[in-house]
Amino acid sequence: MMVLIAEDDANLRRGLAELLQLEGFETITAECGLSAVSTFQKTQPDFCILDVTMPGVDGFEACRQIRKCSPQVPILFLTARNEEIDRVLGFGLGADDYMGKPFSAQELIARIKAISRRSSALGAINDVFEMGDLKIDPGALRACRAGIAIELSPRDVAVLKFLYQRAGRVVSRDELYDHCWGQEHFSNSRALDQFISTLRRKIETDPAAPCIIATVHGAGYRFDP
Repeated sequence: MMVLIAEDDANLRRGLAELLQLEGFETITAECGLSAVSTFQKTQPDFCILDVTMPGVDGFEACRQIRKCSPQVPILFLTARNEEIDRVLGFGLGADDYMGKPFSAQELIARIKAISRRSSALGAINDVFEMGDLKIDPGALRACRAGIAIELSPRDVAVLKFLYQRAGRVVSRDELYDHCWGQEHFSNSRALDQFISTLRRKIETDPAAPCIIATVHGAGYRFDP
């Protein structure tokens, strides 16, 4: 698996590359957000690690541009900007995980492997399912409504599949985190709400009056078939 590391600190960038190489990963590096996007487009890595505070194009904008190129590639933010508002924004942009600096090397490796396992598992799920007038194809990471394709991330598909499998039941925030993010992920209700809001903008005809992902105040979310 090839991992793109975008980090403006040369020593940390080199250290991360050496750490991942010892774990058997191939690595490619970029020193800024613009270089990260360009490198991603040229090499199509399997995983991205992005710092947020980089000169010129920052990590958030790099994430936006990478997501346009590849909705499914796993993205992990590794940054000193560890405030809740930054985490909410990162997840809203489609990041799979968000780690603050300083960090544990063992935890970083564990999270990369966990995210990769979940992405691989989602790639193996090919059964098309329907939620309202939306047809979701997990294998293609795509939904379709009235002939119009909607690109989805692996995390989008995981959340939709989980709600679909529990149609008519309330799914708590903790259940969603455990199933779609993993139990090693520290839950953050605002980050989850931001993720759901972003997903609704993709799939709902009217995100302000959602028909697919309903909010059950104080309890979680529900899909009513």
